[in-house]
Amino acid sequence: MPPEEASGISIHLDKLLAERGMTLTELADRVGVSVVNLSVLKNGRARAIRFSTLAALCRALDCQPGDLISHDPD
Repeated sequence: MPPEEASGISIHLDKLLAERGMTLTELADRVGVSVVNLSVLKNGRARAIRFSTLAALCRALDCQPGDLISHDPD
């Protein structure tokens, strides 16, 4: 079972990037996080995210944390 399924946490980075017409590389440049680290997050393999990174992502994507991350315990 992938990590995001095991924890019930889903990351919606693909959807937000598509809606904004932005690439992962552009987002990485805006946020100051490596493309590799954003890819790990996007693919649900991240084990944690710093609040500062989450805030930077929300600023760059003009969204709220709940737009980026959701939890479904079932």
